[in-house]
Amino acid sequence: MQTKYSEHPAMFRNNPLGFLLAVLLIPVAIGIIILMVWYLKCKSIRLDFIGDDLILERGLLSKDRTELDVHRIRTVNVYQSFFNRIFGVGRISIYTAGDEPEIDVSGLPNPHDLRELIKAQQDR
Repeated sequence: MQTKYSEHPAMFRNNPLGFLLAVLLIPVAIGIIILMVWYLKCKSIRLDFIGDDLILERGLLSKDRTELDVHRIRTVNVYQSFFNRIFGVGRISIYTAGDEPEIDVSGLPNPHDLRELIKAQQDR
């Protein structure tokens, strides 16, 4: 099986002002705590596109894993604010049925690339 996309949410590019504020707070020691918690949150989420499956894993110690067959995906929604577009990140929501997304992840690098990969795989 070939991995076509594998990413964690980005820290700096997702929220550059929050990142700079946390760096400025490092001398007070609160910044280090904020950055460590933020880093662990980002590393605890991973979205992979392997073969015909889209896999979302959440968690560090305990894991929550959601797998979707690409051919069952109905809608892929990409949202990017102005700053998100500048830094190349965005929120991706993936729907198979119903009004609630099965996968919803913020801060993913290159979300349009993932959307294009899904569409190309569905056309096969």
